[in-house]
Amino acid sequence: MRFIFILLCITTFISTSCSSDDDRIDLDTIGKTFEVAKINFTSDNNISRIGVTIPNTIEVFESDVALVYVRDPQISSNERADAWEPLPRTFFFDNNGYAQFRYNFIFDADRNIFDIEIILESDNFAALDTTFTQNQVFRVVIVPSSFPKNSKVDLSDINAVKSALKLDF
Repeated sequence: MRFIFILLCITTFISTSCSSDDDRIDLDTIGKTFEVAKINFTSDNNISRIGVTIPNTIEVFESDVALVYVRDPQISSNERADAWEPLPRTFFFDNNGYAQFRYNFIFDADRNIFDIEIILESDNFAALDTTFTQNQVFRVVIVPSSFPKNSKVDLSDINAVKSALKLDF
């Protein structure tokens, strides 16, 4: 009995210690994050665009993805900790008005351009409270990724994507 237990332990140790997932999935790649503080939006036909330059210390590739979050001042104040909301974020008002934060990630390797444009738009920009237009803080996350090689998945078919990625929802 003791011999079987020792043999089982050795077999388990050998089979688990020799596995490597680096050839299949890259789990050790880490995204880069930076913050942009004190952004003030001013209206130009009910829309305002602010260009954010990605720091030189962050290397960006064409396949990378940018995610942008806005700091929610009210929740952050109530919780006494930063609360980040992903963009796009839309606010609807009692008078049927709206305001929306959104962004564009611009990448053009030929012209050496990789910027982020944060946009605030509203149906009545002049009526927006300064909590929407002044001293906004954004967090930007650059997530490394890669384009699939010879992907035969029909990306327009949600069931094919679910099956290929082994998703269950």
